[in-house]
Formats: sequence, structure tokens, C-alpha cells
Amino acid sequence: MSPEERAVTNLNATFVRPVKFYLSGFSNIPHVKYYYVFLCFAYIMTVLGNSFLLSIIYLVRTLHTPKYMIVFNLAFTDLCGSTALIPKLLDTLVFDRRYILYEACLSHMFFILCFTSIQSWTLVTMSFDRFIAICFPLRYHSIVTKPVISAMLLFEWAFFLSLLAFSIASIDRLSFCRSLVVKNIYCDHAPVYLLACNDTSLNNIMAYVGLALVLCLPLVIIALTYVWIAIALSRIATGHERLKASKTCTSHLILVAIFFLPILGTNIAAVTSYIHPNARIINSSLTHIIPALLNPIIYSLKTEEVLISIKKLCKRNRINNTTNKW
Repeated sequence: MSPEERAVTNLNATFVRPVKFYLSGFSNIPHVKYYYVFLCFAYIMTVLGNSFLLSIIYLVRTLHTPKYMIVFNLAFTDLCGSTALIPKLLDTLVFDRRYILYEACLSHMFFILCFTSIQSWTLVTMSFDRFIAICFPLRYHSIVTKPVISAMLLFEWAFFLSLLAFSIASIDRLSFCRSLVVKNIYCDHAPVYLLACNDTSLNNIMAYVGLALVLCLPLVIIALTYVWIAIALSRIATGHERLKASKTCTSHLILVAIFFLPILGTNIAAVTSYIHPNARIINSSLTHIIPALLNPIIYSLKTEEVLISIKKLCKRNRINNTTNKW
């Protein structure tokens, strides 16, 4: 343990609630500055891409549909999740500000976990939209309505805000009398509560509940919807119609793979084998960063409706500029 870490560990052996944690981050990793450059690039592109998408959906009335309500929610959570994570990472790593206040650590953890959970279930809501569109096309507009999608999204927000508030409160009751060194570059759930020296059984339960609700259950639901979608597509008479219908699912499946596979792989590897701390930290951070960066490009900005809406906005702006000149 380095002198800094030892100093933080030995700050006080009798406290219940520490003043600060120490984020140990990377150790002896070569060319780490390239990772910092990537973080800057990823954050700038995430903000630009998702902000542009949010603006397009807001400004173009033809996109005020249930489907694009879901897309708007995904872009919003991507933007907020990246903003909650990346600037603090850069502040910690680039300026070597390793100490983080106890309250700030728990707040940071709450927002990162909250936006990750909402992203997960927004992908489930998207699979519901695709399921109804392909399996019940004639009833799509009567089932997938604005009130239905609004209720689903509001329930997701209310549920996970409540669940995560309880999870963070369960950490707040712990006594941190051993070490204050968080072996990560941000305040993740397990690296923080495992530092406690009293009973963490409730926190273990909440960790497994969170894993089941954010990772396992959404994957099962999405898989089941695509089984039914595959059955429905097999009943379509012509290959052309089958291909046209399946294309509407491709982008969503790519989003699902980008979001779930890295998290699933990291958790399986952590349980079944040893992962070097540096590799685990990078994998953990990238599972939050990459989906938010790629989601607007893969799912939205290349779709026909959005491209047409962008052209309409550009044409409208040109006409307005010409009119103002005259």
C-alpha cells in the first residue's frame, strides 16, 4: 500500500461515517494518458450526439410519437449518465484529485446506478414497442399509445429512484472503520460497501437484487420478446416482407448487445476467474461510456424518420434566413 493510501486508511479507527474516501484508481498502467484523451472525446461526442437527437425530437412534431418518446428517454439518460460519470473521472485522473467527500461519493454512486438502471429498462420498453409492431401490427396504434408509454417510463423512473435511494441509505448505516481506499476510479456500489466492518448482509442482498433487476430480468424479457418476434416473422409469407420487418429490430438488438454483453461478461469473469484490477476498472467504466456514445448513432440518427426530420429543419431554417434577409 502506498503512503497516501496508508495515510487515508489510518485517518481514524473509531469513526462510523468517514469524512472522505480515497479513489485508488489505476496502478502502473502504461500509456494511461491515451485513456484520458478517449474519455474527453467520448464525452464530447456523447453530449453532441444526444443533445442533437433530443433537439430534433423536441422540435419536429412528427416525431412526437410513442416510439420517439422512448428514444428521447434513452438519449436523456445517456446524456445524464455520461455527465454524472465522465467529468468526475477526468477530474480524478487528470488532476489527481483522489479524495472524495463521503456525501459526494454516495451521491455519485446514486446517479450512476440510477441512469444505468433506466437505460436498461428503456431497452426493455423498446423491445415491447418492436414486439407489438411486428406481432400485432393492426393493433399497434391502439396498444402503444402516449399514455401507455408515459406510464411505463414514469414507473421505471419512480421504481428505480426509490430502490436506489433505499440501497444508498443501506450503505449510509455502515461503519467504515477498516479502510477508506476505494479500489476503483469512481464510487461503485460493491467497492464501497465491502469496505465496511459491520454487517453488510443487507447490502449483499441489494447488490444481487440490483443485478437481477438491471441485468438478468431485462435480458430474459428481451429474449422472450424476440422469440415471439422470430415466430411471427417465420409466419410472414414472402422473404422480402420478412426482411423488411426484421430490419426494424436490428438496431435495437445492436443496442442490447452493446449495453448488456460487456456488463454480463465483466460480472461473469469476476465471479469465475481473476481479473487484474486495471482491466476490471477499465471494463467497468467502458460499460457506462460506450453505450451512451453509440446509441444515438446506431438507433436514431441514421433512421429514415430522423434523417427526413433533419432535412426538413435545415430547409425550414434556410427559408427563414432567406425571408429575414428580404
